[in-house]
Amino acid sequence: MLSIVGILAVQAVWVRNAYALRERQFRQTAFIALQDVADEVAQLNRFTLNRYAVTQISADYFIVNTDAPIDPATLEGFIQKSLQAHNLITDYEYGIYNCETDRMVYGAYVSTSPTLKNRSHLPKFSRYTYYFGIRFPNQSAFVAGQLSGWLWSTIAVLLVVIFFGYTLSVVLKQRRLTEVQRDFINNITHELQTPVSTIRIAADVLQSEGITQQPDRLKQYARVILEESRRLQKQVSNVLQLARSERTGFVLDVAEVDLHNVMTTAATTFGPSVQLDLTATDAHIQADRYHLETALNNLIDNGLKYCIQSPCVVLHTHIENNQLIWSVRDNGIGIAPEHQKAVFQQFFRVTSGHAHDVKGFGLGLYYVRQVVRAHGWKLTLTSALGQGSMFTVVTKSERVNERKSVKLLTTSTSFVALFHSFTLSLFTL
Repeated sequence: MLSIVGILAVQAVWVRNAYALRERQFRQTAFIALQDVADEVAQLNRFTLNRYAVTQISADYFIVNTDAPIDPATLEGFIQKSLQAHNLITDYEYGIYNCETDRMVYGAYVSTSPTLKNRSHLPKFSRYTYYFGIRFPNQSAFVAGQLSGWLWSTIAVLLVVIFFGYTLSVVLKQRRLTEVQRDFINNITHELQTPVSTIRIAADVLQSEGITQQPDRLKQYARVILEESRRLQKQVSNVLQLARSERTGFVLDVAEVDLHNVMTTAATTFGPSVQLDLTATDAHIQADRYHLETALNNLIDNGLKYCIQSPCVVLHTHIENNQLIWSVRDNGIGIAPEHQKAVFQQFFRVTSGHAHDVKGFGLGLYYVRQVVRAHGWKLTLTSALGQGSMFTVVTKSERVNERKSVKLLTTSTSFVALFHSFTLSLFTL
């Protein structure tokens, strides 16, 4: 990044220096061309003129001493001829000083384009008796036109810098995807290998001689196999369902759902750590009950897992502006402001503090966001470190009684292929 800034700075200095040099060359050339005009006027009047007949008043305004009256048409011819001889093809305006009226009398405004321009007042110059003034109003544009080579080189440098920046962004993105892939493999290795290993050990015990003579132990290991298989089935189902949704679309079977009933069922399932604060007078919404329940369970499960004290999750509903608003608030570890947007990304997990000790795929909040988006609702997160988190969902006021399919945002399909190949390798062990 510093090298890119350095290249741009050097290029800017070079262009600025080149412009300053061209500007000095323009003034020097204009000085010589006007001196030639003064010499021709002197030859026309048959007298010897001081070699320093030209005085520069400002960056684009020159005064030329003639020591004698001069015809405007003749003067314009001399100026045109001298400027063309010195390759100063640009607009100019000139005026001749009239001693009788003591003011500048305009000769003309000479333009290289057919568009006529307004004349401006040229100031008098008290040092000379007979003189004419000339101004180059388009001097800056003329000088800039002489820097075409520099401008093209600057454009080329900018294109190179843009291409380099794009390449750098792609490399950084690929690096991030590689890190996400590594974290995904580590997480899925732990989450899937643990129940597989437990099932294998339990199966080995069940195959041992004399196990049938120990019915209590037989039931215990059978229960372990059942619990671990359910755990494994749930983990595999969550990932494969999300992968399938990305390929074929997120299908919502929309029907009228009583949100209070869904929340009451979830609170009963998770136990006394979940409390209800249901104040909405009407909690009936149009939603896919299965996905709504799964999203709500994910939020509750996160609130219970990411807590270092006695967990407490509060499910709340209320009506505001004729819209049903529901939220899930916990007393967990909270989420830092810099991570509050990233937690909804696929496979993202906070890798510091207590959150690092909780294993998972990083799909829970991503799934919640996709469900909310598919329903056309709005999801917001309010959280601070050590103060818990609150996820708020604002539902739509209108009701739509139809079955619809919503396409999820496509992420990296390479993870789908990675997961399939990885799970196949696990079950072939």
